[in-house]
Amino acid sequence: MRVVLVDDQVLVRAGLRALVDAEPGMTVVGEAGDGDAAVDAARRERPDVVLMDIRMPGTDGLAATQRISADPELAHVHVVILTTFEEDDYVFEAIRGGAAGFLVKDTEPAELLRAVRTVVAGESLLSPRATRSLIEAYATHAKPSSLAPELGVLTDRERQVMQLVAVGLTNAEIAERLFVSPMTTKTHVSRAMIKLGARDRAQLVVFAYETGLVTPGWQP
Repeated sequence: MRVVLVDDQVLVRAGLRALVDAEPGMTVVGEAGDGDAAVDAARRERPDVVLMDIRMPGTDGLAATQRISADPELAHVHVVILTTFEEDDYVFEAIRGGAAGFLVKDTEPAELLRAVRTVVAGESLLSPRATRSLIEAYATHAKPSSLAPELGVLTDRERQVMQLVAVGLTNAEIAERLFVSPMTTKTHVSRAMIKLGARDRAQLVVFAYETGLVTPGWQP
């Protein structure tokens, strides 16, 4: 798994590099200290994952994430936002812009490595309850999206599955709740993403909130 590290603090990058490079099956292939350099590194190295700080001088992580996500040649690149949780007001916007999810900067090392594997496997980092709560908080004042999809293209089952994805359930948890197989659940999720033009599960969650399919505080 190829990883690019983006943070304006050299010591932070050094710590992340030591952690990632020590993990079997992972390697750091590039580093960047600002958003412009992050985009250049993504285009040059074609990594599987970019660990992206939001607050940087010059071009910030939000703009860099949007540029990476908008490049069709980088469709396989998963951006994970690194945030201080209480301070960053751009997390929801970053996910709408294409990020696969986000991590708190003081995340335990094992959790960070698990997150890299999670996004490479095609999942999003929106399952933990704390993450879900933050997404809901930003969803209440997110700017309307001009790309908000029409939910009429989905079947009733696909809408139901999308609701459960939006509140953070995994495919296995959704399958158990709906009495279907995990593979069937994965198929419903994939079809919903294709129909709505969602890049990944994270954007599917954003669409669910923006279209009113799920509202902050909703419980299945």
